[in-house]
Amino acid sequence: MFAVNNGVVEIVVNTQVIEEVHSGSVFGEMALIEDKPRSATAIARGTCSLVAIDRSRFTFLVQQTPYFALQRMAIMADRLRRLDRRVL
Repeated sequence: MFAVNNGVVEIVVNTQVIEEVHSGSVFGEMALIEDKPRSATAIARGTCSLVAIDRSRFTFLVQQTPYFALQRMAIMADRLRRLDRRVL
């Protein structure tokens, strides 16, 4: 998982930009949760600074800060809803 420290990262699925991730937001959490290949490509739009969050750090954050886990679930639910609207 990555946190965007500054800049903008585009999340692309099948050549279509489905989201822009800005400073203060994260992407890539699904790969940590389900341990499967990534379902999208992340492309920096210009100069970006990212912070990598590995599985052990992610697990620590979830255990120590339950609100962190709720935030991640809300982000994933929102992304799925938006993706569903595009497909339908």
